[in-house]
Amino acid sequence: MIIFNIISLLGGLAMFLYGMRLMGNSLKEGSSGALKTVLERVTDNHFKAFLLGIAVTAIIQSSTATIVITSGLVAAGIISLDQSMGIIIGANVGTTVTGQIIRLLDVNAEGTSFLRLFQPVTLAPLALIIGVSMVMFFKFRRSDNIGYIAIGFGILFSGLLNMTAAVSEFASTGIVDRLFSNLGDNPILGYLTGAGIAFVLQSSSATIGILQAFSLAGNIPFRSIYSVIVGVYLGDCVTTAIVCSIGAKQDAKRVGIVNILYNLSKSAVVIFGVIIARSFGLLDGIWDMPFRSGGIANTNTVFNLGCALLLLPMVSLFMRTSYRIVKDEPKKENKYTDKLDALSPVFFSTPALALRSCYSALMSMFDASIESINKAYDLIEKFDGKAYDDILEEEENIDLLTDRVDNYLVQLSPHISENNFILILTQYHKVVSEFEHLGDSAVYMARAAKAMYDEGISFTSNARKELNLTRLLLNNIIELANSAFSKRDIDAARHVEPLCNVMSSLTSRLHDNHLERLREGNCTVRAGILFSDLLANITDVSDTCSNIGKATITRVYPETANNAHSYISSLKMTDTYSEEYERAHALYFNQLDTDAG
Repeated sequence: MIIFNIISLLGGLAMFLYGMRLMGNSLKEGSSGALKTVLERVTDNHFKAFLLGIAVTAIIQSSTATIVITSGLVAAGIISLDQSMGIIIGANVGTTVTGQIIRLLDVNAEGTSFLRLFQPVTLAPLALIIGVSMVMFFKFRRSDNIGYIAIGFGILFSGLLNMTAAVSEFASTGIVDRLFSNLGDNPILGYLTGAGIAFVLQSSSATIGILQAFSLAGNIPFRSIYSVIVGVYLGDCVTTAIVCSIGAKQDAKRVGIVNILYNLSKSAVVIFGVIIARSFGLLDGIWDMPFRSGGIANTNTVFNLGCALLLLPMVSLFMRTSYRIVKDEPKKENKYTDKLDALSPVFFSTPALALRSCYSALMSMFDASIESINKAYDLIEKFDGKAYDDILEEEENIDLLTDRVDNYLVQLSPHISENNFILILTQYHKVVSEFEHLGDSAVYMARAAKAMYDEGISFTSNARKELNLTRLLLNNIIELANSAFSKRDIDAARHVEPLCNVMSSLTSRLHDNHLERLREGNCTVRAGILFSDLLANITDVSDTCSNIGKATITRVYPETANNAHSYISSLKMTDTYSEEYERAHALYFNQLDTDAG
């Protein structure tokens, strides 16, 4: 009965779409590190960017994903709108690779010929066997990722086989032939059909694949095929533009607009090209010729490649038009706007790019906090109202970055499955609060300095020398923590801990010195309270740097995550730790004794 054939057809379609999604997502996740590097190196040469767009889309199997990622890079300021032009056009060509893969449906082999391996009826189960084996029995790096790519490939072809089997049942009824004959007789209906299916499925590759599956069960002539393909271009680009526009900056929205303009132009070129070619009789031989899967794939590739080469010189016109359609908004002044804009949901499908945006924002937080700490030290020596206001203003920026990064990491988490990315995400979750704490400590130190200024309090010369000594040690600790996080430097991370323990001993000694000055009457009670507060803040900064170093060690050695205390205890028992602690202790305490003398 027809109803069962329809169920089988829809089931095959579901498998095909899921297989394409699984394969594409796994390809994106597995290659996102390289994708990040390549996209960031794009040049102003439109042709090179065009080739890059083809390559990236061929890898991740989705022009929509490539263009959406590109819009995110534009929004983040990593590449300019002009640089994105070639990528957009290249992405539209790269998406034809999927159709060329699906043309394996046309492979005809007999007996035990080697070509039988490339028939979908053999390739689908073989890919599934390889994929499941990789996931279940192999545990090397990226084994799961490779396995899911193979499983997606196998499901995709299994769905295609299911679709073609179901559609073939309709062949004897003539439904397929009549359907596509009507589309050929009414090109506008063909355009609307292709656009509607591509819009609903949100994939031009999937729509072309369905057309290829139908071609095996019916006589679909060129006159029907070309109109549907042109419609696909229109439907897919609208979906991409919508995704690019959601919560995006103006230039990111323009990426989607340029894609629409390009696809409208491409559609017009194909339509008029077909009309002109037919008027000269150039298409008479193929106009009513039935096309198989390979013919449809080739037609799609020729249309896309030909239009790309013809329209590539017009990218400047597309860009100028996009500026007229999407007007600039008044700019909001914020020194970290580019870092905030880079925390875009469009990067969720490519974790390396999303984590890169987090890293950039975290480094800005770290640098801002350290700069504020140094300014706070300067305020103790000589109060400056502007510098004090700068510290408070920077603290608001750090808090804003903290909230945005923390929320972004939470939203990103469900999109990450690869172990390496999970470790990075975990580290970033830990350090974001540590970097905020550094900024808080700077504010507390600045407020103590302001209280000294407002109340006319000054420290003794020995107290000032002691604070300068803590500054020298703290700068050394901060430099090591910076190297540990920014460069994933394990040696630097290990060196943080002994210096932090020296700081603990030093501040304890300075606290004793302060009590002695109080007893001798060389220091007021209020000055002593502020001095003690500063020592506590300095110790907090040191401890925070220790936590940053531990987070780096945990990222590289995840087995220490659940027992960090035990790891630190074992580290303190090593000869290297003892030697470094004793060396640093002698250096700073000798300087302390020299200054006191």
